[in-house]
Amino acid sequence: MSGPLDLAIIIASLAVAAWAGFAGFRDRAPDRVQFAGLIVLQAGVVAMGVVSGVALLRGERPAELETFVGYIVTTVCWPAVAFVLGRMEPTKWGSVTISVGCLVIPVLVLRLEQIWG
Repeated sequence: MSGPLDLAIIIASLAVAAWAGFAGFRDRAPDRVQFAGLIVLQAGVVAMGVVSGVALLRGERPAELETFVGYIVTTVCWPAVAFVLGRMEPTKWGSVTISVGCLVIPVLVLRLEQIWG
């Protein structure tokens, strides 16, 4: 696992969550900034998945391999799910959905770090 990449993902996720939460608070539908943030976040988690996959192929192993694989798959899919759900709901609840989805990602990343270490 890559410490700086994980930190960047956590910061980006919390920034998108704050932006989307503020938009939901103001009764605003999801905007392009939220979706762009989700795309950047998706790129980051895919990069984290690739780094983790390479580490696994080199022979490094987390404490619980099956749990780690489940978390990494969920983490890689989660921003895309938040994107789709946000697009499906063009009201303030779409922004709230994106915000909540982005608040889950730091938890997943931290759990991945725990399992890897």
